[in-house]
Amino acid sequence: DIDHLNPRVQKELVEWLNWLRTDVGFDGWRFDFAKGYSADVAKIYVDRSEPSFAVAEIWTSLAYGGDGKPNLNQDPHRQELVNWVNKVGGSGPATTFDFTTKGILNVAVEGELWRLRGTDGKAPGMIGWWPAKAVTFVDNHDTGSTQHMWPFPSDRVMQGYAYILTHPGTPCIFYDHFFDWGLKEEIDRLVSIRTRQGIHSESKLQIMEADADLYLAEIDGKVIVKLGPRYDVGHLIPEGFKVIAHGNDYAVW
Repeated sequence: DIDHLNPRVQKELVEWLNWLRTDVGFDGWRFDFAKGYSADVAKIYVDRSEPSFAVAEIWTSLAYGGDGKPNLNQDPHRQELVNWVNKVGGSGPATTFDFTTKGILNVAVEGELWRLRGTDGKAPGMIGWWPAKAVTFVDNHDTGSTQHMWPFPSDRVMQGYAYILTHPGTPCIFYDHFFDWGLKEEIDRLVSIRTRQGIHSESKLQIMEADADLYLAEIDGKVIVKLGPRYDVGHLIPEGFKVIAHGNDYAVW
């Protein structure tokens, strides 16, 4: 129970952060439970410790309908993430975990892939608004792992990685999936595609199709990704593209 408004607390925490950066070698911060203190306070710590990267955990509930599923419009949810970054400093290293994308993707892979195209034709999460400041993820130590508070459908995890590792934003890989689930090779292949094709946090996303059983998108004119069980998509793939990775209900050209 720390009083972040106390000047002594701020001074000592800043000193500790700078020690971690200069003496120990850390170069970025993760702000746990960032909604538990103001963005103004986080800005003090970022400005005075000058990390190269900072990401906030702002985990709030999505808006749900009477069927228990997320509403199509999650603008207030992602606006909260955008607001935090703006207050901490949009031109600096501050980012937030894209919980909006996580929540929508959880449901979309269960036969509702149409959810991955927002009403404006763009991605429905924070990556649709400010991808440079969005850290995408499939699961983390709270949502998955032993806590299992909001897990991604376990048999569709690679669809999640096919999405975040080909899309704008800064993707984050969950330790358990990479080291404990036997998915290292599949994830590695997607990472190498992202790296080789130069896909980055602000890459251009063009959503080609978004139906219940098919999501098809092109990124930077270099990579095409398909999610869903539909296989008859050859007529939608431009000439010259070849399949370079595939798995359970996903493929990448």
